Amino acid sequence: MKMILFGAPGSGKGTQAKELSECYNINKISLGDILRKEVKKSSSLGNTVKGYMERGVLVPDDVVAKVIEENIGGESFILDGYPRNLDQAVYLDNILSKKNTALDIALYLDVDSQTIIKRLQMRRVCPKCGANYHLINMPPRKEGVCDLCGAELVQRKDDNPEVIKERINVFFKESKPLLGFYRDKNILISIDARNDKDKVFSEIEKVIQDGKYLKQ
Repeated sequence: MKMILFGAPGSGKGTQAKELSECYNINKISLGDILRKEVKKSSSLGNTVKGYMERGVLVPDDVVAKVIEENIGGESFILDGYPRNLDQAVYLDNILSKKNTALDIALYLDVDSQTIIKRLQMRRVCPKCGANYHLINMPPRKEGVCDLCGAELVQRKDDNPEVIKERINVFFKESKPLLGFYRDKNILISIDARNDKDKVFSEIEKVIQDGKYLKQ
């Protein structure tokens, strides 16, 4: 199964991608994780990416194109965070075509702006291992401390209200056309992502197992 997972910031892409990867034993490829690793290493790519991420704007297509091509293979995968616009979608199709394969599912996590803002303001991340937490829905066992490695949790710079609103605006401007693109390919699945993560995963799992694609 070859799947992309897309939705606005705070829609739960990372959480659902992890659950799906573990459930179906499929490789998870997260563009955000790859780019953040480069930032942490202070590589040339990382320094370029850092400025875009802190402003809440999308990293340019030509910057991420090489990253995707180097990290995606012909095996089953769940791609989290890419593509984000039509140009990227076409580029991804071309990569897969060269490998004589294609996407099976384009999974869209649909969530409203108000829910996104509430979620992201409450999100905390571990700067050491990358684990994500939510102060209400998924808090760490010890306040302010990562369950996995014991590092002090922080709030991402792009999770402040001003940047959140800009990220939402960018998403709906750049990524909404993807719905039509994948609807036309008859592989679009749209899930109401306003619910808690377990209910959202249950809906995704049911759709996949039943083989029913929910088209908008």
